[in-house]
Amino acid sequence: MSDKTLTLREARQMAMEALTNHRTDPDNAALVAEALVAAEADGQKGHGLSRLPSYCGQAASGKVDGFARPQASQVAEAALRVDARHGFAYPAMALAVETQAALAPRTGIATAAVYNSHHCGLAGYHVEALARRGLLGLLLANTPKAIAPWGGRRGVFGTNPIAFAAPRQDKPPLIIDLSLSKVARGKIMFASQENRAIPEGWALDPEGRPTTDPRAALAGTMLPMGEAKGAALVLMVEILAAALTGARFGFEASSFFTPEGDPPGVGQLLIALAPDPLSGGRFAERLETLLAAILDQEGARLPGDRRLKLREQAQQNGISLTQQQYEQLMGLCAARP
Repeated sequence: MSDKTLTLREARQMAMEALTNHRTDPDNAALVAEALVAAEADGQKGHGLSRLPSYCGQAASGKVDGFARPQASQVAEAALRVDARHGFAYPAMALAVETQAALAPRTGIATAAVYNSHHCGLAGYHVEALARRGLLGLLLANTPKAIAPWGGRRGVFGTNPIAFAAPRQDKPPLIIDLSLSKVARGKIMFASQENRAIPEGWALDPEGRPTTDPRAALAGTMLPMGEAKGAALVLMVEILAAALTGARFGFEASSFFTPEGDPPGVGQLLIALAPDPLSGGRFAERLETLLAAILDQEGARLPGDRRLKLREQAQQNGISLTQQQYEQLMGLCAARP
């Protein structure tokens, strides 16, 4: 069976239709669809349209409130608490970005603690939104349990992504986006959907044994990047994204993938920094000096270069779905739970 190609606009429209068919407000659906298709265009399929079946299932069951409107409260001059109200994370993150973009140029820094939240997708998507407003962005997020503490066998922490973005003059922002597991959990979910084995060294099965079976990996635990040091970094993010925001820890949160259970209620900490006041107006010049030193070495490249090339190709040529993925998407568009 041949692949099916969709323009980015067609993919967004279909994703919106699928979500609104599954108890989601059109405004919220538009924000979710935009983020999922952006991830798909950037080649990050684990955070793209592969998430749509689980999102729709959770909205239909009420595990995610598709009609929730996030609420922001300013708790200090440069600090916000944003209640996602057990809805999708994307509306809450968009509200945080807009509010921080107004605050940070005046205060130098603006922090948003998002709680009662859900899967925030591609972490770089949100910090890029800050960078396109001239701010540096840093995001730390916790997720349902997937990584055991170093030396342990039971999951306590999530894969807990970190993302950073810096604005550049006349160029797209520099974006660094990484999961603290060896690979993002979404890649294992995507492999499971396609019935593909995963490389050894990504995950352990429920008995703590290395596995190449994605289903056993999803039932077991992920291995942290950097071994013991990576596990310590996972703990740091858990504290900042969950304890500091008042959200649920990974071991308390329900799955992002299944429609059963209570809302996950995880947290995200989003920090915006205004570069000019802190650098005395020298940030842009100093950043470009650093990046030029990197690119001066043969074979060196900047983080995100591949993603930007894929994005440009997707804008010109659309995105490709397997026939199975396309039929699944069509089914979600037609369904009326």
